[in-house]
Amino acid sequence: MGDRWDTQKSRGGEEESFSRCLTTSCFQIPNPAKIASDYNPFLIFDNIGISSIAEMRFILEVLFFLLFVSYTVSYDPLDPNGNVTIKWDVMSWTPDGYVAMVTMNNFQMYRHIMSPGWTLGWTWAKKEVIWSMMGAQTTEQGDCSKFKGNIPHCCKKNPTVVDLLPGVPYNQQIQNCCKGGVVASWGQDPAASVSAFQVSIGLAGTSNKTVKLPKNFTLLGPGPGYTCGPAKIVPPTNFLTPDRRRKTQALMTWNVTCTYSQFLAQKHPSCCVSFSSFYNDTITTCPTCACGCENKKKCIKSDSKLLSVVGVNTPRKDNAPLLQCTHHMCPVRVHWHVKLNYKDYWRVKIAITNFNYRMNYTLWTLVAQHPNLNNVTQVFSFGYKPLVPYQAINDTGMFYGTKFYNDLLMEAGPFGNVQSEVLLQKDKNTFTFKQGWAFPRKVYFNGDECMLPPPDEYPFLPSSAHRNLFGFPTILYSVLFVFIGFW
Repeated sequence: MGDRWDTQKSRGGEEESFSRCLTTSCFQIPNPAKIASDYNPFLIFDNIGISSIAEMRFILEVLFFLLFVSYTVSYDPLDPNGNVTIKWDVMSWTPDGYVAMVTMNNFQMYRHIMSPGWTLGWTWAKKEVIWSMMGAQTTEQGDCSKFKGNIPHCCKKNPTVVDLLPGVPYNQQIQNCCKGGVVASWGQDPAASVSAFQVSIGLAGTSNKTVKLPKNFTLLGPGPGYTCGPAKIVPPTNFLTPDRRRKTQALMTWNVTCTYSQFLAQKHPSCCVSFSSFYNDTITTCPTCACGCENKKKCIKSDSKLLSVVGVNTPRKDNAPLLQCTHHMCPVRVHWHVKLNYKDYWRVKIAITNFNYRMNYTLWTLVAQHPNLNNVTQVFSFGYKPLVPYQAINDTGMFYGTKFYNDLLMEAGPFGNVQSEVLLQKDKNTFTFKQGWAFPRKVYFNGDECMLPPPDEYPFLPSSAHRNLFGFPTILYSVLFVFIGFW
């Protein structure tokens, strides 16, 4: 029992270390002292007042760390090519500018933009203004006092744009607009992973040579976490006419690529995972304060009378949560229960519970990594799609709600949960219930990685020692002990 348990802890520790390394994108940073060994550090740093090797080494380590992190912080090992691409297509020139079609494509496999939707911002390179928009609007008009007659839609140097809500008049709509900023993930619904609007720009260039690209793009989806690169000119986009017999192209096209980092989005995880099984009465709960305990004093008990106050669960502009009081203080908990064991199959029940009284999760997604997901037989009430970013490895899958049935995870309360069961076929070469093998290696909810319990707390398979406690060897030893005692 002791040897088996020590092995389990050792292997679990290795898996946990590997998981954290992938999550934080850690790398072996070269020794700065070795790099600088061929140079005189005092000559290099003498002008800035650094007089010791220790100070120089510290500064070099910080520089190397920032350099590596800047390139790796947005890397997602389960979706290495995922990004949001914003494409600007100049469709026509105007006397003082141009008309552009702006299209936002979400190429992330399992990370969508949920309500209240995306917010896009940028800074003009010159003194451009927005004359008009279709399919979107700016949140502020700015100072347009110098204009007489026609007043621009927005005169701000750094406009902020949001999507229009569903149901706006048809003369304000264009294709793929007006969804309240909600954009599905590419893996869940490619047709709904697009958002677009049209904008007419004035006081700008009127040719490919005089147009200056906007800069300093920002994207909220709906909260922080996205980092956008600079706009880059690309080959013009081609379009087909409705009869598909003629091809046209944009006059000019540039792209902006935005990538997501969970570390920029929030300081703590936003979800946690708990485990249970049919072969062990132990329920492994979420770790204490898994999502931070900053809101511990602001939480509300499930039987509190405050829940009946009108407006208590109305979302706020700062998206401040109102969490149910729990030991883990997470907005969302995912429970993985190993339910049944058959001869050739085994069954898992997955339950997702919302503990936030101010949040409904639209178009939610759940990603799990487990070696037996390469042989999923049936998923009963969720949609399912395997994620194979590396082709040769098929151990990751995405679960999502069935449209108009359970694709909306309601706020905390009696209806704040969704659940399903998964039937998997066994691989006799790898299948086992030992050492926590039946539980997932990674879990993501809405694109953010959830905190798992420590591996040594997983429900373990009872050892054979317990079952043979009163077996023949034990009885034999007992008889011999009694005999020796009398003798």
